[in-house]
Amino acid sequence: MSLDKQIKKLQSQVSANQMSRRAFMTSAVALGVGALAPSLYSQAVNAAPKKGGLYRIGIPAANTGDNFDTGTNSDSFMINVAQGAVRNCVTEVNANGQAIPELAESLEPSADAATWVIKVRQGVTFHNGKTMDADDVIASIEHHRGEAADSAAKSVAESMGEIKKDGKNTVVFKLESGNADFPFLLSDYHITIGPVGGDGKIDWHAGVGTGPYSLKNFEPGVRADLVRNKNYFKPDEGNFDEVNAIAINDVAARMNAMTTGQVDAIVRCDLKTAHLLDKKPGISVLQVTSTKHYTYPMDVRQAPFDNNHVRLALKLGIDREGFVKTVLRGYGSLGNDHPIGTSQNYHAGDLPQRQHDTDKAKWHLKQAGLDSLDVEMSASDAAFAGAVDATQLYAESLKAANINLTVKRASADGYWSNTWMKVPWSASYWSGRPTADWMFTIGWAAGGNWTETFWDNARFEELLVAGRAELDEAKRGAIYVEMQSICRDEGGSVIPCFVNNVDAASDKLGRPEKMGGNFELDGSRSISRWWFV
Repeated sequence: MSLDKQIKKLQSQVSANQMSRRAFMTSAVALGVGALAPSLYSQAVNAAPKKGGLYRIGIPAANTGDNFDTGTNSDSFMINVAQGAVRNCVTEVNANGQAIPELAESLEPSADAATWVIKVRQGVTFHNGKTMDADDVIASIEHHRGEAADSAAKSVAESMGEIKKDGKNTVVFKLESGNADFPFLLSDYHITIGPVGGDGKIDWHAGVGTGPYSLKNFEPGVRADLVRNKNYFKPDEGNFDEVNAIAINDVAARMNAMTTGQVDAIVRCDLKTAHLLDKKPGISVLQVTSTKHYTYPMDVRQAPFDNNHVRLALKLGIDREGFVKTVLRGYGSLGNDHPIGTSQNYHAGDLPQRQHDTDKAKWHLKQAGLDSLDVEMSASDAAFAGAVDATQLYAESLKAANINLTVKRASADGYWSNTWMKVPWSASYWSGRPTADWMFTIGWAAGGNWTETFWDNARFEELLVAGRAELDEAKRGAIYVEMQSICRDEGGSVIPCFVNNVDAASDKLGRPEKMGGNFELDGSRSISRWWFV
């Protein structure tokens, strides 16, 4: 890296409140520019956060069927645009992984955490001029509940129990049992808050919210153009005058757009070439440890995946170390066939790490009455960057276990609506969730709209309810460790790895001292939280 680029990186850290004056001076001396350090530091300080500018962001996973009914949103483009810019939730997850009030002013639990009283933030207005109140919050959550609901957050919303209004700005939740993690559920990116109309309903497709930006133009699968909401209730956010969110599904095209200055930031770098991008003047590759994990979910209702011995053979047949080294280029860690990462509370670190063992895989096939196995998996780079090549690598590692995996390339457009959970076996990924209960509820609970393996395990369901209500930390931890063990040994998903968020941004952009890792590019909040220095 050139000296000029190293200096600019240090200055950008100062401008973004990521480096103290002492640390800057020390680093400047180490670079041999100690005499210039005071003036260089002054330049950086004077480039502190300010309003203005056009922010152009290249985002993958856009589809022609995208819309502002956030109950149907499933991937990066709409998460960044809808929850990350146009709307808000009752709570949000900050960079420290804590659930804090957003459209709530306060959240007060009962002693057993079974009743929660939410005070709605007063003085917040929607883009259409309506003042937000308790009716908007209740109607927005009810949208995801009931038999007719087609929301990905249905299982989460239905766990919220009885919801009642207590005055204009108070909502009371009476859960079936205690849930110490309840505030996290109210930050679900599907459960954004919209304005109730005169008919008592919310027009979700209108794209009206309380967020830092209002919708100027929307072309599903192509782009979204946003303008700053001057009445936004967070004075330090919503700094850009305008935002162009540009759909760039192809990773090579995203990398090129970043390299050539067509955009100011991109989500999901090509891991094969991220190190080269980081050497470009004026560009920084940003790596943050996350809860994201790649998965290969099997429909356990269908043969041969209804046999757990077959599932175990397929789990034993993947070379996880080779996967992390080749597919992730080291930007991640080994997975152990459960969805709770090493950075999270209650991670089952004492569970033996599953190894690539083709002899054991053959043994499990024999227990299933098989000498060999022919299976097919659908994959697309829409699932995760390099998913097709990664799945081919998986197929190679299975051969020694007498398993022949045929990889079927699926269309990227509409992958999540036409392939995922529609075929017996497919490639997938999860951004993960901040808590074990939330991840298990939305992705593993029986009957959930996003339970991608269609799994139903009685002991797991019993523990899910028990863990949610348990307030003793040691007992709760033991419950979640057992649940991870059940997922690992009986579940229907191969989880080879956890993946760091690897994005890129112009050095002209400022950002908070610590970035969120719950989703890509600062928790999918770069549009809200960042600025030009």
